[in-house]
Amino acid sequence: LECFRQADRWFSGVTVTDGAGSPRSGPYENCSDEEMRKIRVAEQRKAALIGDYACQIQLGYPSQVVKDAANEEVVTYLKAIFEGANPEVIYLHNPADKHDTHVACCLHSIAALRSLPEEKRPEKVYGCEVWRDLDWLLDSDKEVLCLDDRANIAEALCGVFDSQISGGKRYDLAIQGRHIANATFFESHEIDKHDRLSFAMDLTPLINDPSINVADFTLGLLRNMKDDVTDRIVRMNRKG
Repeated sequence: LECFRQADRWFSGVTVTDGAGSPRSGPYENCSDEEMRKIRVAEQRKAALIGDYACQIQLGYPSQVVKDAANEEVVTYLKAIFEGANPEVIYLHNPADKHDTHVACCLHSIAALRSLPEEKRPEKVYGCEVWRDLDWLLDSDKEVLCLDDRANIAEALCGVFDSQISGGKRYDLAIQGRHIANATFFESHEIDKHDRLSFAMDLTPLINDPSINVADFTLGLLRNMKDDVTDRIVRMNRKG
């Protein structure tokens, strides 16, 4: 949204895996893995055109390769991309996602960003919602991303991935529903201020201080949630 149709700002995407292992049914039921790879590449290019991306890089790795923590090749490519693009803001998956490939991509990206010279590191790194929402984060821990504008573009971007939608997963409806729900349930005692919101983790501390353990950082956010729930129950429970 910040870069769309802007002359001085650019959004670029990086798709790490090839999509060959995605579930499929209906018109895509009999597609081979190789056919799915080609279809997914074409869909991502269409999305880049709709979203006015400056660049869309597709690394084309099988998921099994990306999930191999010992494989340094993915980190090497990501480092080269980050260093060449020199981005101000990076959007990643978040380390609490329940999709193994997403978590692997996140961890590889963190490793690549940590290996950059300090002057090349981005100002902000966000871990975004996909295979878990981030409503559970305390409001003080949430990075709130406002998505009110150009809902038509967002819907078109999601809708172009027909191999996934007609193939059996209604991502187009699910993403729209999540964003609308986030906006409504964000504040319990105020009228809605936004039509659509997405939540993210601020992963910037992990990049600025490579000594921070990613698991400890993520579990710290979960402990904040646990403490908040415990405190509320204790305060509201007269029986102790």
